Amino acid sequence: MAIGDHFGSVTELRDRIEFALTVPELPGGGQLLYPGRRMIALYGHPGVPAMGVMGEQGPEESVARAKELASQYDPFSDEKVIPALEVIVTVASVDPGTDNQYSNRSRVDDIRPWVEAARDTDTYVVLDLQPGRTDFLTQAKIYEELLAEPHVGLALDPEWRLRPDQVHLRQVGQVDASEINDVIEWLADLTAENNLPQKLLILHQFQTRMITNRADIDTSRDEVSVLIHADGHGVPEQKLDTWNVLKQDLPEGVWLGWKNFNDEDSPTFTPEETMDVSPSPWFVSYQ
Repeated sequence: MAIGDHFGSVTELRDRIEFALTVPELPGGGQLLYPGRRMIALYGHPGVPAMGVMGEQGPEESVARAKELASQYDPFSDEKVIPALEVIVTVASVDPGTDNQYSNRSRVDDIRPWVEAARDTDTYVVLDLQPGRTDFLTQAKIYEELLAEPHVGLALDPEWRLRPDQVHLRQVGQVDASEINDVIEWLADLTAENNLPQKLLILHQFQTRMITNRADIDTSRDEVSVLIHADGHGVPEQKLDTWNVLKQDLPEGVWLGWKNFNDEDSPTFTPEETMDVSPSPWFVSYQ
C-alpha cells in the first residue's frame, strides 16, 4: 500500500505532520495526557495555608515542593511522573458577596505568577472552581486567558455548586452532567481554536449524588481528558470505600484520581500505598 493510499493523500499526510509540529507539548512531552504520565499535585489557594499545602509557600517554592513530592512516586510508576499545582481560583464563601453568588473570584493577574512559575519548570497547573450559586462555565470563562496556556487545565468541584436557595456548609452541592458537558464543549473548542495539546478536566467527587446523570458525561471530544477525582478523607477503609463506589459504572474514557489529606487522613497514604490502590490513580493531589 502506498503512503498516499493509507492517509488519503500525500498532501493530507503533510498537513497532519505540520499540524503536529505546531502544537505545543505538555509537561513531560507529547500532546495527549494519559496514559503517558501521572501527575502529583499540591492543592490549595495562594497565601491561605488552611486551604491546602500549596498555600503554605510562594509559586517557585510550591513548584519545587511539587517536584520533590513527584520524585517520591517515580519508583512506583511505570509512566513518567509530572509535578503539578491545583490552584483554587474561585473560593466558596459563607458571605453572599455583592453579586449574591457565595463565591470569591481571584483576579487573573494574581494567579498568573503560579502559571508562569509552572510553565518555566515543566509543571502542570489545574485551575479549580468553587462556584457557589453561579454555574461552572461562567466562572471558567473568567480564566480563559490562562486556560489558553498549553500547561493549564481545569477542575470543577461540585461540593461547592449551590442551587439558588442554598448556602455553603449546610449541604453538599451537586452538578448535573449537562452543565459539565457545557464546560467540556467550551474547553474543547478553546483547545482546538488555539492549537493546544489536550486539556485535563478534573471532576471532584466523594458522594455519588454530587454528579447527577454521570453516565451522560461527554467524553467524545478528544481535546479534553476527563478525570474523576476521589476526594474522600478519613481512615484507609473509608477512603477505599469511597474509591470503590466512585469507580463503579465509570463513563467510558474517564480516568481516576486520588486525594491525600495531610491532616484529615488517619494516616496519610504513602506514595507506595497510594499507587497500590486499584487501579493506580493518574492524578494525585495533596491538601
